[in-house]
Parts: sequence; C-alpha cells; structure tokens
Amino acid sequence: MMLDRNFRKSLAFLTTVLLFTFSGSSFSHAAEETSSEQPNILWLYLEDVSGWFGCYGDELAQTPAMDRLAESGIKFNRFYTPAGVCSATRSAVITGVMQTTIGAHNHRSSRSEFRGLDLKEYDAIYLPEGMKPIPQIFKEAGYYTFNEGGVKDDFNFVWKHKDLYDHWEKSLNFKGAKDGTEWTGKAEGQPFFGQIQIQGGKFKLNNWKHQRIDRSIVPIPPYYPDIPLVREEIGHHYDCLYETDLQVKAILEALQRDDLLENTYIFLFSDHGYRMHRHKQFLYEGGIQMPFILTGPTIDAGKVRDDLISGIDLGPTSLNLAGIEIPDYCEGVDILAKNYEPREFIVAARDRCDHTIEQMRALVTKRFKYLRNGLLDRPYMQPQYRDGLAVTKQIRKMARDGELNKVQMLFYGDHKPEEELYDLEADPHEINNLAGDPAYADELEKHRELLDQWIEETGDKGQEPESDAGLLATMKRRGGNVCVNPEYDRVRDQYEAWLKENPKELKRQNR
Repeated sequence: MMLDRNFRKSLAFLTTVLLFTFSGSSFSHAAEETSSEQPNILWLYLEDVSGWFGCYGDELAQTPAMDRLAESGIKFNRFYTPAGVCSATRSAVITGVMQTTIGAHNHRSSRSEFRGLDLKEYDAIYLPEGMKPIPQIFKEAGYYTFNEGGVKDDFNFVWKHKDLYDHWEKSLNFKGAKDGTEWTGKAEGQPFFGQIQIQGGKFKLNNWKHQRIDRSIVPIPPYYPDIPLVREEIGHHYDCLYETDLQVKAILEALQRDDLLENTYIFLFSDHGYRMHRHKQFLYEGGIQMPFILTGPTIDAGKVRDDLISGIDLGPTSLNLAGIEIPDYCEGVDILAKNYEPREFIVAARDRCDHTIEQMRALVTKRFKYLRNGLLDRPYMQPQYRDGLAVTKQIRKMARDGELNKVQMLFYGDHKPEEELYDLEADPHEINNLAGDPAYADELEKHRELLDQWIEETGDKGQEPESDAGLLATMKRRGGNVCVNPEYDRVRDQYEAWLKENPKELKRQNR
C-alpha cells in the first residue's frame, strides 16, 4: 500500500488501517500533528445499545469497526447515562444538565404532537432563562449543525428545530452524506456539529439471513430463566450490534472520502441498554452503564479510562474541544480538561416511563451502587410497555407457576425494597442486596447521605408528583386503559370528558 507521509500521519489513515486491515497494530497520533482549523464534532448516538462490544471484552460480539475506533482513541469503562430511557437521557445530554434539575425527567413529556395526536393543551416545559441546548450554542458560534435521525430528538422541553439545526432529517441511520444529507449542506471550510442517531438495538431484523449469532451459545445472566425466548432476545441484540457496526464503518468511510476524518472528534455512545427488563428503563448496570468511545485529532490512541463519566459531560467536553465557552449552568464537566478531577459519584434517575409511574434514584461510586426506590406500593414489574412482548408474557407465567428460581423472582415478586446496595466488583449482576447487611452499614449510610445531598443541591424535581397537566397529557398520549397507576385518578374525569369531546380519539385509543 503506497501512501504519502502526511496521509500516514493523519487520523484518516489511522482509522482506515484499524478498520479495514484489522492488523492489530498499534498506532498513535499526537496533538502537535493536528490541523489548526476549528474541528468538527460528531456524535454517533446509538439507540438501545448495550455495550456488548469486542473492545469491552465480549467474546461473541462482531463489532470490528467500533473496536478499532476504540483503539484509535479513548475507551471509557465507567460511562453512565442520566436515565435508563431515551427522552430523559437525551434531555440531559443535549443541555449538559440533569433532567431532574430542569423538570424533564418524565419520559416523553412536553410534546403536543405524538404519534398522530395533536394536543391544543399539553404539559409544556420550558428551559430556564438563558439555558440553551448544546447544538444551539454551536450554531450561534458559527457551526453548521445537523441531526440525522431527528425522530429521536426526543427532548422533554419546548424547542424549535430552526434554533438548533441547519439540517434535520426525521428517519434514523446514516444517509451517506450526499444529496443534502448530514454535513453536505455546510459552507466550504465551515466546521460542523452533528448528531447521527443509529437504530442500534431497534434494528428490524426478521430475516433469518441476519442471524449471525448462534442462539444456543449466547450467555444468559442469572436473573433470567434459560428459555428460547430469552435466548432469542439476547441473540437478536448481538445481531443488531453487527448492523450498528456496519453503520459506523460507513460513516467513517464517508468522513474519509470527504477529507473530514482527520479534523473530526467522534463521540460514540448509547442512550441506555437494550429492551429487556432490568435493562432499559431501569437503573441497574444493564440499563445505564453504557459504551462510550472518543477519538479525534488531539486524542492519543489506545487509552482506557475507568473514572466515572456521566452523559451530561458530553456537551461540555464537545464545546471545549471546539474552543467554545462552557456555560456556567452546565452540571457536566469537560472530561479532557487539564484541571479535570474525577467524580466521587454519579447519579441516574428513573421516573415515569411511558404510562408507568415510578421514582428511582441510583448513586454509583467507584465500587458500590446505591438505589433508592420511592414507590413501594408497586412491584418492579408493574404494568408497562413491555407487557405485550412474548418474552414478558412467558416469564410472568413462569413466575405465577413457581418456575423461577430465587434470584429470578427478585424482579418478578410482589414487592421491592426501599434501598438496594451492591458491590459492583464482587456482584456485577447486582443480585445480592447488601442494604440489610450490618457489615455494610457504613457504606449504606455514606451513599444515603451522598444522594440526599445531591437531591438537595440540584433541586431534584422528580421528588414531587407529576403535575395534573402532565398526567392528563400522558393519558391522552398513551390511552386511559393502560394508565392504571393511582396517580391518574386525579385527572381521570378530565380525560373521560376529553374523550367525549373527541370521538375520533375514543376510537383510536380503543383499537
């Protein structure tokens, strides 16, 4: 392969070699070799993707592009999303502020339009005065901004497309960066800030030709029964990761084609875990401890970091890489700053998801995780969006019939504890709750106090019940028949009156 000296030094060459020769060689690129131009920032935002990548130690994963991307930059082992569900996480990531601080913690709030529904009155949530989403800050700084996969712009506050993005495309996945897609609309020499939302764990792979992983060999965590439906869910996710990897490879090829790769910082991360219970929507490791890889012109290759990183750090870090001042209101930090100090802990929150009302908080330190459950009158597996899945129905039946073991019943029982404490080093599956063990009383009290302090300092708005406007809008969006939590009783009469005034909605919601 004949390449000139400058090209060999570039990130484009580095990534090309790592991705397409798979030689396993080690390369690095130093800051003094980078371009003086203002850099591009690209977020590769993965949907519902658990970090079962080869670079994270998974032996079944077929993720060569993402693995080689990790080799070209920094792999973060302790990256946590602010929530276990998309809209709450995305609301925090796009502002650099926890969703609980700005009142954007309840899933799919503050939207008048939802799956064909157009509400004249809804639970509008506005950002505090002076607070702007990260893309808007980039745009006002002269960057070309785009969002490819805007169906997942899923922010739980009022915003306008024109304020944030020069180009916005609804459908997910990469379009090839041609014919007015992705970065092709920018002016010559203009830097870009872009988001490409990749379908990830939601790829529709129904054709047997897509099955790359043998279901008989997939690992089954101890909290699931070993049944074909569980094996299929896990195997399907591995297949989705393969498709995701192809998307990442195509994006890198297009950046190289357009001579943009060597001056682009790439953030690859997931919003939360895959769709199985205990993962998506919940605050166990499978729901919020996600992959995060960062590479770019001033990033040395082959680094691994084990410090606690939050999704709210992505925006501030991106701004600083672009030489843009980080707003004082940001709760996230620049994780590449010279004066960076690792966190003592991170916090994640779970509140209403779809129609299911919950209140959970997780606080993670270097070794332990502390969870606080606020609503003890309902089990973990209360009525939820997963109820229609065949695997959920089967496991519920097994629980009723006494076919689950003690560990599996922890999540399918009638009750949940107020507090949970797990030693993540000794118990990575989080099945041995130490909250009642006297030997860990000091650790429990320490984590309890840290969470209390965080709630007070940040003004966690999830400590208060959702407003009547929010509950009523949820019933209208989801349908009153699935909104069974007692909180909805406050507005059920208003919902019934609205249905009478809107007979088309009555027909739609009864389908």
